Amino acid sequence: MEETPDGTPVGVDDPYEFAGRCDHLTGDGRCRFALERAGDDPGFAAERRRDDYACLVADEDADWRDCPHYRSTTDAKECVRCGLTEVRIAHDERRPLIEEHHLSYGEHGSDADGAREPGDCGADRSLTHEITVGLCRWCHTKVHRSFARVDDDASPDPEAVAERESRRSDELGELGFSAASERFGDEG
Repeated sequence: MEETPDGTPVGVDDPYEFAGRCDHLTGDGRCRFALERAGDDPGFAAERRRDDYACLVADEDADWRDCPHYRSTTDAKECVRCGLTEVRIAHDERRPLIEEHHLSYGEHGSDADGAREPGDCGADRSLTHEITVGLCRWCHTKVHRSFARVDDDASPDPEAVAERESRRSDELGELGFSAASERFGDEG
């Protein structure tokens, strides 16, 4: 199983099985990285420019692993392990139910100075891409502190369900109408 830089498990053998669409991919199939950040990797940008900025993976023989700038991060709205959905209330400072969980950190292909070499996955195809998924706090803890896997058939923890329902109750309470005089005790 893959591990974090600290040595804790990330819950998957192959992060690319959970990888989604590249964050740099535009709606029309072009590479936003090459369009907006050409100075960060001029060779890559020049290659994409010659191909009208088409996504490198648009070629049917290519894979997300082949792109040096592939990145897939989550919107963190639902736990991929147990299915718990996020409930956020504006101006509420409680900790989110769903957290971003790194399957791959994008730092494994570093050179001696710590800089990543674009496109270099090494002979062993070590990971060089940032890949994240959403996990509820409870599943996140289980994955890092045990041998729980992201793809386990799991149900939401009872404590997680209780916290979500508490937030839904607060959310419904916000929808109700009461006059300011009733809320603040003004007798006017």
